[in-house]
Amino acid sequence: MKIFQEIIQQTDFQQEDLVRLLSAENEERILLFEKASQVKRETIGNKVYFRGLVEFSNICSKDCLYCGIRKSNTNVIRYDVANSEILEACRFAWENRFGSVVLQSGELSSPVFVNRVDHLLKEIKKLSNGELGITLSCGEQSRETYRRWFESGAHRYLLRIESSNPELYKKIHPDNEHHFYEKRLECLHLLKETGYQTGTGVMIGFPFQTLEDLADDLLFFKKMDIDMIGMGPYVEHEDTPLYVYRHLLKTRQERFDLALKMVATLRLLMPDVNIAAATALQAIDPVGREKAVKVGANIIMPNLTPCDYRKEYQLYEGKPCLDEDASLCKNCLEARIEISGSEIGYGEWGDSKHYLRKTGRS
Repeated sequence: MKIFQEIIQQTDFQQEDLVRLLSAENEERILLFEKASQVKRETIGNKVYFRGLVEFSNICSKDCLYCGIRKSNTNVIRYDVANSEILEACRFAWENRFGSVVLQSGELSSPVFVNRVDHLLKEIKKLSNGELGITLSCGEQSRETYRRWFESGAHRYLLRIESSNPELYKKIHPDNEHHFYEKRLECLHLLKETGYQTGTGVMIGFPFQTLEDLADDLLFFKKMDIDMIGMGPYVEHEDTPLYVYRHLLKTRQERFDLALKMVATLRLLMPDVNIAAATALQAIDPVGREKAVKVGANIIMPNLTPCDYRKEYQLYEGKPCLDEDASLCKNCLEARIEISGSEIGYGEWGDSKHYLRKTGRS
C-alpha cells in the first residue's frame, strides 16, 4: 500500500488514491492542504478573481429534491429582478473593477427567457465597453440557445451536475423526463462544443453519497476536461424532499472539512483549473471561503443581487450575506482575502488557465 506522502507527490491519480486523500485526517490533512497550496501557487499564482453574482430570478421549471427554490416549494416568494436593476449591479461590478459577473437563475427555457438573457448580455457588454467578462448559470438549454448567448457575449457557463453517478443523480432528482442525467451530460458536451469555458460541480456530503462517489466525481471532471469547478458542502433545506434523510448526514463540520479536502484534492488532480470557493462554505464556517482559498480555490463570487431579493434565493438554509449591500460585501471580502495572504485580480477576467492552455491562447 502506498504511503500518503507518496500519493500527494503524484500527478496522476486512481480512484483509490483520491479516496485516500479525501480520508486524510490530522497530520495527513495538513500535508494535503500544504501540497495543494503549493501546487496552486506554482501553477496559477496567488490571485483570487471576483465574479460579481447576480441571482436575477428564482423562478424555476425544475423540481430537484435538494433545492430550496424547486418548482413545488410553495413557501418561496418568486421574483424577477428588473433588467434595470440587473444592469445597475453589473455597472457596480465594472466600476469596481471586478472583471467579471455571473448571471444566475432558476432553470427556464421559454422564448421570453432566452430573449431576455440575450438582451441582458448585449446591454452588459455595451455598458462596460466590452470589458466585463460574463458567466451564465441558467441551466439546460438547446444548442441554438447556447450558441446565441455565446455570440452575444457570454463566454463561461456553469452547469453543475451535482453527482456524476447516474444512480445517485436519480436519488436526488424526480424520476421524469425533465430531470434526465443524460440530458445534463449532453448539455455539458454542447457547452464545450460551443466554445464556452465550461464549468460544473457537485454537492459534497449529501445522503447516500460515499467517498468513492466523490473520488469518481473528481475523475469525471478530469475525463470531461472541465475548465472550472464550483462545488461545496451539501446544506439541507427543510422545504425539500431530501430533508427527510437528514439523519443520514455527516455533521455540518464534517461536510465542511470534506469540502475543503475536495478542493485541495482537485487542485492536485487538475492543477490549472479555476476552482470557486462556494458560498455554502460560509454557511457553515464564517471564514469558510477564505479557508478554501488557502487550500486551492481561486474564484470568489461577491453577491451583487439587490438585497430585497436575496432571502428568496436560498437553495439551502443559512445562506450568508443576505443583508449586505454590494459595497459592504466587496469591502468585507477584500479584507478577508488580504488576511488570507492572497491578492485580488482587479480588472482581470481571470480565465481558466486550463482552458487557455488547451485552446492555445495561453
